[in-house]
Amino acid sequence: MDSNDPLVPIGTIHTPFQTKEEAPIQGVFALSATGTVIIREELEPGLKDIDGFTHLILIYRFDRCPGRIGLVKPMLLDDAPHGILASRNPMRPNRIGLTVVRYLRRERNVIGIGGVDMLDNTPLLDVKPYVPRFDSFPEASEGWFSGKNDRPKPPGRG
Repeated sequence: MDSNDPLVPIGTIHTPFQTKEEAPIQGVFALSATGTVIIREELEPGLKDIDGFTHLILIYRFDRCPGRIGLVKPMLLDDAPHGILASRNPMRPNRIGLTVVRYLRRERNVIGIGGVDMLDNTPLLDVKPYVPRFDSFPEASEGWFSGKNDRPKPPGRG
């Protein structure tokens, strides 16, 4: 792979969720849901020293998402319409997803993870360690998410 190549999956994410209706809105709502990441064997050396982290950032492709359906729409946690780029909705222009998961274990090129929210057999584009010093901003504003209560997925959304 070189920098001029298109995005090529580096592995596959396996979870218990076969449909978007089964998958939680966010991984934080399913902390007990576990899965595995299988990294392509030739990339296993790139996992050196990953064992010291408690959380990982997974970047993946929403491969079963129908694509962009409106730039402003009601969201999972709110019935009012919001801009797609001001949301976590999977129907994004480039259909790229991001989830912070718990790192559970690794055996060679297979990583056990917890707090999954993606569908089974999701193409993995990248893995990054979650580093609280770099990735946590406790003073950050939640924007329109502020004050929105967790709720089940409304039918036909997300």
